[in-house]
Amino acid sequence: MYKTIHQYYVYILASKKNGTLYIGVTNDLEARVLQHKQKINEGFTSKYDVGLLVYFETFQYVNDAIKREKQLKKWNRQWKINLIEEENKDWNDLSSDWYD
Repeated sequence: MYKTIHQYYVYILASKKNGTLYIGVTNDLEARVLQHKQKINEGFTSKYDVGLLVYFETFQYVNDAIKREKQLKKWNRQWKINLIEEENKDWNDLSSDWYD
């Protein structure tokens, strides 16, 4: 019997370089980012036009992802910016070629 390996993601969206940031967790990063981009849910990301995927991490266990999300949300802004820029100096939209 095979166990299904799940993947969970902690992600950071931005409105623009050094703009408004949003941190979330999901098990379907492509679908969740598309929901943000299409402003499907009224809320923070649609209000502040936060739709650029600038950073994400992958986890096997949901509890680890939730723990990391909570940790990042407590970080000060500069630490978050430094984390993004370690991997994505120019704040490129990492999902820019995911959708037609």
